[in-house]
Formats: sequence, C-alpha cells, structure tokens
Amino acid sequence: MNTYSKFCPNVFLAQCTEKHEKGETILLTTKYGKENECVVFNLIYRKGGFYYYSVVRADGFNVQEWAKNRAEKLNNASLNAEKKSNQYYEASNEGRDFLALGEPIKIGHHSEKRHRALIERNYNRMSKSVEFSKIAETYESRAAYWEAKAETINLSMPESVEFYEFKLEQAKNRHEGLKNGTIKREHSFSLTYAKKEANEAEKNFELSKRLWL
Repeated sequence: MNTYSKFCPNVFLAQCTEKHEKGETILLTTKYGKENECVVFNLIYRKGGFYYYSVVRADGFNVQEWAKNRAEKLNNASLNAEKKSNQYYEASNEGRDFLALGEPIKIGHHSEKRHRALIERNYNRMSKSVEFSKIAETYESRAAYWEAKAETINLSMPESVEFYEFKLEQAKNRHEGLKNGTIKREHSFSLTYAKKEANEAEKNFELSKRLWL
C-alpha cells in the first residue's frame, strides 16, 4: 500500500514499496483510509526499503482548490446565518402595529400576560437576529481569508519552480540594491534581512527543482 509521508512544510511524498516511473498514476492511501489517484514526478530518496516520490493529485486538486472549497463552504454558511438573522428580524415584528402605539402594560388586566409575552418573544427574536448576523460576519471574514489563499503557490505544486525562480530574482535584486545604495536602507538590519530572504528564496528554488523538474 502506498501512503503519504511528510517531507517539508506543505509537501507530502508518496511512500511506496515498489519503484515507479515518472508520469505513472498510482493510488495513495491517506491516514483516514481514503484513496487518491496521483501522478508520479521525481524519486526524491530511498530509505528503509521504501521509495519516496513527489506526486500531484491526478484530478488536479491542490492547496488552491482546497482553499476555494473552504471559502465556498464558509460563504454558504455566512448566507445561511444571514438568512436566519433576517427570519428572526421579521418574526420580531409580530404585533408591530399594536406596539407602535406605545400602549402601556395594563397591570391586572386580562391582556397583561399576552402583552408581556409578546414583548419577550420579540426581544428574544431580535437577540437571535443580532446573534446570527454576527455569525454571518465571522463566516464572511473567514471566507475572505481563504479566498486570498486560493492564489497561494507553495512547494507542493509544480508551478513553484517558476514562482520561486521569480522570488529568488526579486530577492537578489533587492539585496544588491541595498548593498550598492540604489535602494535606501530603512534600518540597520535591512541588508541582513535582505540576505536572509535571498538565501531562503534560493533554498526554496533548489527544493522546487528537486521536487518537480
């Protein structure tokens, strides 16, 4: 059985008992027992009798698709919460014409109990309306976060080679600019941070090539 093995942040390799060729489609089993069809890319290393390959889902599902699905679910949850909020708000208008008259509660009158119950029902409904409105806002905010994540490119994707090549070029240019003075240093550690960023970009670029080229 082929399974997933964590390699580095965002990247899981296929841990296989048999050797496979690049472009071959294999089945990978998650820790929950679900099987995914995956396409083999590169043999990353061998260890303990296993072959470890970089792979992508055959159906194209990746971190971007996961983020899109997450955002869609949260947006739907927001719409449902907003719908409930509106329903409670409409219900809180029960007896609106009567209450708009500002008629005081008649203590001891046969209408007292009914009058108090109406006010309490509407108060509780309005409270629920506000509660669900806040829930809708929370879901909406979380959906916006995942919508932004839908543009993410990381090392789990073959597109990361081109992406990190570009990031490396950017980082090198910034470091060189800070070094030769064409870019103004914002503080005394600007050059140090720029060098660190360039090193990190180079590390990711080399790793992306190892995984996907």
